Amino acid sequence: MTESISVANPTARLEAAYRTIHSERMQGVPMLNPALGVAAVGFAEWEGRWLGVMVTPWFMNLMLVPRDPVAWAPLRIGAKRKYALPAGEYEFIGGNDPEIGEYQMCSLFSPMFDFADMETATLTAKLALEALLDPAHAEPAPSAPAPLEARPVEEIKRAVQVPMSKRAFLRGSFLGRVDRG
Repeated sequence: MTESISVANPTARLEAAYRTIHSERMQGVPMLNPALGVAAVGFAEWEGRWLGVMVTPWFMNLMLVPRDPVAWAPLRIGAKRKYALPAGEYEFIGGNDPEIGEYQMCSLFSPMFDFADMETATLTAKLALEALLDPAHAEPAPSAPAPLEARPVEEIKRAVQVPMSKRAFLRGSFLGRVDRG
């Protein structure tokens, strides 16, 4: 029987690594918010991995890091994988750094100039993590719209003219918003 080894909560290790990266590799980079520091927020076990939010002066990322090295599914640098979180499906990108080790990240904010102070940034990280882990924030399953060729052109034109989010546009969900009134 193979016994798995659990890696300790990465909060302190991640904060130390990103402080080193900040002081040694990021100096002079114009995308740094000087009002911010480094914080690992809310790292806890999630499906055999550590999940939390990393806040730095240049980004805020949702991060997955190994908890059980045997169960960790590596992802080569730059490769993408989707994970089903309670609030929906999110895409993570593989990374590996000498200071951090292997990780997978999902960008929440970058650059970080919208944050006036570290308190606001860490509160945002905490609330984002809570929202992502709450199934009440999941988008409802879309109902299948009628095929485009079956709809009158005027209905499609009206659907396209309704204000929509970037996410709705990219998903093409605006094609399902036709007023049938």
